Amino acid sequence: MSGDQGVPIETIADLVGHAGTGVTEAVCRHQLKPMITKGAHTVNKTFSDKPTG
Repeated sequence: MSGDQGVPIETIADLVGHAGTGVTEAVCRHQLKPMITKGAHTVNKTFSDKPTG
């Protein structure tokens, strides 16, 4: 299994100090991804509403 950018989940778990991939997967899927997605939608909406030029 790999993350959204092709990095193996085992590598991500090791980098953040998790003993296995279970916690890493849970945190990424249930906490970080929704927050990042919401932030991205907010930024897109903010900049798409601004006139250019």
